[in-house]
Amino acid sequence: MNKIGIITGHGLDLSDVVANGKDHFMNTPYGKPSAHFLSGKIDKTDVVVLKRHGSESKIPAFLVNYKANISVLREMGCTLILATSVCGSLQEEIMVGEFVVFDQFIDLTKHRELTYHENIPLSELNHSAFNNPFSNEIRDSLIEASVIKGYTIHTKGTVIAVDGPRQSTRAESNLFRHWGADVVNTTTVPEAILSHELGIPYGAISLCTYYDTWRTDIDPATRQEKDEVIQDNSKKLRELVLTAISKL
Repeated sequence: MNKIGIITGHGLDLSDVVANGKDHFMNTPYGKPSAHFLSGKIDKTDVVVLKRHGSESKIPAFLVNYKANISVLREMGCTLILATSVCGSLQEEIMVGEFVVFDQFIDLTKHRELTYHENIPLSELNHSAFNNPFSNEIRDSLIEASVIKGYTIHTKGTVIAVDGPRQSTRAESNLFRHWGADVVNTTTVPEAILSHELGIPYGAISLCTYYDTWRTDIDPATRQEKDEVIQDNSKKLRELVLTAISKL
């Protein structure tokens, strides 16, 4: 039976639905994780929940200790990792307030650690083909959940992964569109890469909170406007994640 690691982004708190919850305060050879880990059950499924951005959601994406987070999920026996995030749209049809289930990414990060090789022998790490970086099992569960709930979801999407915290220049945004990317965000890498290296299937659902800077007919979204989109859609995201877990 699967034990699901759930990495929650901004706007999602599952602590109230985890039965028999137990907090775990961990340390790792890679430093401290973002926050404590909450283990227990959601319905009949074993889960381990982590708030990516810390207990008070104050850790920005570029300061998250991804290596520590993923290593603890493996240590706690997670067989799948389901993550949530937010993103900016690079395509007219991906509208603010809609969800995207990623199937590909393009890594443009420059300052993130992408491997465990300094502490784990290369022979023990998974460096198999990465042509499908996201778990089809997790993707299918999220898509099925959206059908059940009747929420608009984009069943495929290529995400451009960047360091942040700044947003794209207009030239960069148009280049991303030329490459065929659909959205841009700051958390998919290195989470997906590190999970793959440790042999844990990974999947992600992302809430679109703004249009990236390629659009010239609207003003760039403010932080407050993005936060309002998160608040307005947090209930939907919660329902999608909980339904997907029941399918896994």
